Amino acid sequence: MAALGGANSCLDTDPGRAAAYETALMDLFATCVHGAAHAFALASAESIAPGDLAPFAVGISAVLSEMIPRWAERLRTGRFPGGRSTVASAAATLTRLVQAASAHGLDTGALAAAKRTADRAVAAGHGRDGLARLVAATAATAGVPAPPSRG
Repeated sequence: MAALGGANSCLDTDPGRAAAYETALMDLFATCVHGAAHAFALASAESIAPGDLAPFAVGISAVLSEMIPRWAERLRTGRFPGGRSTVASAAATLTRLVQAASAHGLDTGALAAAKRTADRAVAAGHGRDGLARLVAATAATAGVPAPPSRG
């Protein structure tokens, strides 16, 4: 595994556990790749050169890297303070993003899905909560229980 640049981790004695991790992590990767592709397409539609956008996109990816462990802690404790950003502000931003992408003829499916999730959370009274609250709103669409609080 080291030759491939990866790490060897024992996740559980259940062999299906590794597949579950892989599925969740590939979901994260696929949606991030789609987000990057969509952002570059939207930037191009706004006459922004890829090289001009790239340093700012790297900055956003750093925010995501910082956000992931914080979300894990929020999900573990069940507390979702909205000090940095709120579900309501995300819903408003998503409205603007859907409009901008649509105006350029770009596919808005992923953004519209994210907006529906944020809107559901706001309607449920969680507009002032932090963005980690969106995990429960996402899971609820399929009747999936709240994430387990392990480690």
